[in-house]
Amino acid sequence: MHIQPVTAERRAFLMASAAGMAMLPLSPRAAEGPGATARASAPLNILILGGTGFTGPDQVRYALERGHMVTLLNRNNRPGMFEGRVTQLVGDLNGDVSALKGKRFDVVIDNPATFPAWVRNVAQHLAGNTKHYIYISTISTYLKNAEPGADETAATIPLPDGLDPYTLAPEDAGRHYGALKAFSEREVEKHYPGINTVIRPGLIVGPLDQTDRFTYWPVRIAKGGRVMAPGAPSDPTQYIDARDIAEWTIRMAEQRAFGTYNAVGPDKPLTMGELLAGIKAGVGGNAEFVWVPVDVLDQHKVSAWVNMPVWVPPRGEAAGFMRRSNARALAKGLTFRPLPLTAADTLAWHKTRPLEDQQRQEAGARAGLAPAREAEVLAAWDADPKKMRS
Repeated sequence: MHIQPVTAERRAFLMASAAGMAMLPLSPRAAEGPGATARASAPLNILILGGTGFTGPDQVRYALERGHMVTLLNRNNRPGMFEGRVTQLVGDLNGDVSALKGKRFDVVIDNPATFPAWVRNVAQHLAGNTKHYIYISTISTYLKNAEPGADETAATIPLPDGLDPYTLAPEDAGRHYGALKAFSEREVEKHYPGINTVIRPGLIVGPLDQTDRFTYWPVRIAKGGRVMAPGAPSDPTQYIDARDIAEWTIRMAEQRAFGTYNAVGPDKPLTMGELLAGIKAGVGGNAEFVWVPVDVLDQHKVSAWVNMPVWVPPRGEAAGFMRRSNARALAKGLTFRPLPLTAADTLAWHKTRPLEDQQRQEAGARAGLAPAREAEVLAAWDADPKKMRS
């Protein structure tokens, strides 16, 4: 049985939210520290599908800093975003991509493709016209999540019987997300055999993340006071900063590193206790963490991943969900910036968001808990006889 920490409805919402990000103004990121990025030994002609959403802007920034030529294909909903530093092609992966006709690229980076039809659509022009195709997939492609340390050889989710992945309506994509991404991986191999890279990230976090799944913690911890923490401090967790995966993707293009890689971090096992402490170190404040057991959270209908983000109880079929092996990626140079920096930059970006987005995050509309709801559960836990006996 496949463990899907995000419900079908939630997944559909997140996908729709991501698709709508192109309509949002780009907020400035926090400064990333001193020093210039080293130039690559040989410039590449890179096509990025998308490029203006979450990880895309950092791919573009880093690629340009490394001396590469960058072309974007998207619907051009953010004209002028890169101030003439890139070549802009207008197209829709689900429709007209004729702007690609006759073009050749050293590398193609496919960020947004969820549907196999999108991969097939661009392949009519790109197959045979690139030396390297990089597809950003997801660890949600895995069929099972019970084994801690499972690597890229683990089985992926098959398509349900009778489902045609090429004609599936977008509104039905949420409940088949993992299977569609897994099939899209096979579509990539079909069109770009032997010259493809599949990157399977876990939870991507940091500035520009409109889902609020990680953002909840820096914002809440910075406010201080008693902060409800899920499960036990020793529960495992994994995440990756959007800037780390973006920059590594460009370096993978430079290496012509083919194959499949889990892009999860950090480099060493991380616990929820360490995660929250690292966030507190980055944002400051006087937060006091109150750890509420899983069964109590279940009793009060506080769900993992959605209400308590970046956390899935390490039990049963989800025992390995936050313990995927990243050994292959580490061997190819995946690096991670310090957690306190990710937390501080995320909070700084959050403060630049439109007021309505900040208020939506405060209300737990996308992820996390509203203050009143958190206080209610904490009060119940304070009065729980189980706590008094512990």
